[in-house]
Amino acid sequence: MNEPLPDRSESAVVLIVDDVPDNLSVLHDALDEAGYTVLVATNGDSALQRAVQAQPDVVLLDAVMPGMDGFEVARRLKAHPVTAPIPIIFMTGLTETEHVVAAFAAGGVDYVTKPIRAQEVLARISVHMRGARERLHQKQQATQARNALDAFGHATMAIRLDDATGAVRAVWQTPLARQLMHDYFAAPPAQIPPPVLDWLRAESSAAGDGREPRPLSVNRQTEAGTRQLVFALQQRTGDDDLLIVMREVSDAAVVEAMVQAFKLTLREAEVLYWVAKGKTNRDIGDILGSSTATVKKHLERVYVKLGVETRTAAANLVMGRLRQLNLGVAA
Repeated sequence: MNEPLPDRSESAVVLIVDDVPDNLSVLHDALDEAGYTVLVATNGDSALQRAVQAQPDVVLLDAVMPGMDGFEVARRLKAHPVTAPIPIIFMTGLTETEHVVAAFAAGGVDYVTKPIRAQEVLARISVHMRGARERLHQKQQATQARNALDAFGHATMAIRLDDATGAVRAVWQTPLARQLMHDYFAAPPAQIPPPVLDWLRAESSAAGDGREPRPLSVNRQTEAGTRQLVFALQQRTGDDDLLIVMREVSDAAVVEAMVQAFKLTLREAEVLYWVAKGKTNRDIGDILGSSTATVKKHLERVYVKLGVETRTAAANLVMGRLRQLNLGVAA
């Protein structure tokens, strides 16, 4: 029984590279009958040209050919950004371990030995094409998500951690993310500032430790008051990069959230905000242009609405609710 082929809406393309006409004929007929679109090349130069032009789904590559051999063809395919993702299945009569190792080292994902058995080749193609298409689908989903984030103005970036070298870099950023990184750190594109880098390295292993990653908060002062940038570590992308979402919080945004969350008046929320920041009634009066007695009256009404009796209890309650809302009170 034939190996079932992957589900596809249009004919998949296979490039066969072999300098022996009989091999080409056998494989061409079997693949054509199975529903593939088949391209052929009889030497390394034409194989490279065809692969770039057609971008086939799979390459069946003869290891031993005059001139440029299959190992060199594979290395060049993998070095070209257009053809690098294409699975390469070697066809070879060389079965010594060193030749098999050379095939994988050159970028091959599999090999079949000569004489070629068409059904075995079909089975190998089916497996590797399915894997290639799943990887392509993941990349497409990641790209679509990235485009959606850009379109809706989210501050998001993907970070790549190289476990071997320890290198860290931003592989993509939405426009808003680039702007925020510049505003808070004067950071050029792709550069990760030290505070973010330290946080990333500490929190990237959180899932393996069985805990939720902790957010990072960075403050900056503006003429309009304190603004806060909160970094949250999300799931990994289809490329296994770390996805970070940034949210900027201002004093005004926090106060408005407190109005909504606790059914306070604007002035009551302002008083509670400064209480949560550790200010005394006298300090709050100076900030808001009110007397200490007026601040005290506002605070008494806040206690009733929150169901607490002390400023410490009020501050703890508001801090907990703001954390639930992914907001914070800048220090």
